[in-house]
Amino acid sequence: MTPRATQRKAFGEGLRKLNENMVTLAELSELSIRKAVDSLARVDHGTANEVFVLDQEIYALQLEVEKTCVDLIALHAPVARDLRTITTSLKITTDLDRIGRYAKDIAETTLLFDPGRRHFKKLVSIPHMADLTITMVDTAIEGFVKRDAESVRHLQETDDSVDALQDEVFREIVTYMMDGSMTVEVGARYILVARYLERIADHAVNIGERVVYMVTGERLPRVRAADRAKGRGP
Repeated sequence: MTPRATQRKAFGEGLRKLNENMVTLAELSELSIRKAVDSLARVDHGTANEVFVLDQEIYALQLEVEKTCVDLIALHAPVARDLRTITTSLKITTDLDRIGRYAKDIAETTLLFDPGRRHFKKLVSIPHMADLTITMVDTAIEGFVKRDAESVRHLQETDDSVDALQDEVFREIVTYMMDGSMTVEVGARYILVARYLERIADHAVNIGERVVYMVTGERLPRVRAADRAKGRGP
């Protein structure tokens, strides 16, 4: 085998390893948010602790992916689509790590609650917000795995719904605190949970935008919800 053929083979194996690790990283991040929300809904401390283990696994795999990306760029000087794949993967690892960290924050909130007291079902907007956020993460990750740019183009619109729900959560919880049916301490913690979910949704949007760039080379414009409502968005 010629040196050039050997180099091409090594590059191909490196890309395959990168893709496999990225898929695993995405699956771990998705699992962490699912377990975190489940732990909060059931006030299950055992499930919350599983999220902490996942966070460590995500961080370790993120470091491995980063090293693979740097090695591929340094050793093979990729161009065009291969370069987009590598650089985009490098950025997506950060989004996936942040999703894992916010999942950990939600799990930490679970540990602050007494297992005998469940408020989650009473808060109508937070479960809805959690469902939408998890759907966004699912869509973003599936788009990445399948290299499907079209499926993730409109994640920003769902993110607008998540943002609106965050406002509803705030008003809902303030109402409960004012009428005495929820303590300020508990209410404040749930307001933070809504913030964590909103940030996870933002990272799902980031992943979607990066997938579009990775597959097509196109960079999606950032358009505010207010502008879309006025007909100035895509």
